[in-house]
Amino acid sequence: MITDERIRDYIHSLESGQGEPLDSIAGKAQERDIPIIKKETGALLKTLVAARQPGAILEVGTAVGYSALLMAQVMPAGCGITTIEKYRPRIEEARENFRKAAMDKRITLVEGDAKEVLGQLSGPYDFIFMDAAKGQYIHWLPRILELMSPGGVLFSDNVLQDGTIVQSRYGVERRDRTIHSRMREYLYAIKHTRELETAIVPIGDGAAISVRKAL
Repeated sequence: MITDERIRDYIHSLESGQGEPLDSIAGKAQERDIPIIKKETGALLKTLVAARQPGAILEVGTAVGYSALLMAQVMPAGCGITTIEKYRPRIEEARENFRKAAMDKRITLVEGDAKEVLGQLSGPYDFIFMDAAKGQYIHWLPRILELMSPGGVLFSDNVLQDGTIVQSRYGVERRDRTIHSRMREYLYAIKHTRELETAIVPIGDGAAISVRKAL
């Protein structure tokens, strides 16, 4: 995580904006306290998609569609995005945002619980972005690995839990202990899974970048 606010603000000052309708979507989300990807993390996400040039992208956690549209800006012509969301109040808003961006034909929003939807997908996906229930990452991982293509990238967001990940289980509030334990388990798993090469990057709220090795 970037703990020096001056560095964070400087990085933000270098951003020129994402254009419309993305800048409007971000502004409205901020006004309503809807969490969307942090600016510096979003820049990393876009850069990795641009570098990987995936044929198919999977996103777990749509929210209002902001991060899907970020990826859509740099994905190649033949690529499509499948994105999963279960929180109904945000589903129609996301779909409307996709329509406004003229991306509704290339972004498919699947409504439902991620565990069930993941079991129904066939893949493979060259790029997977996870930004949903943090306590479920470890439970989704086996299926995520099955859906990843060799050389595929897994981008897991918010893995450092506002810095509390370094504390002991008893150093966090009782209500957060399950998520805390599961995230530590998840980070250990992606660093020690033979099929993955993983870097944990301390930007935003922490991002883990994993590549599936062709064994």
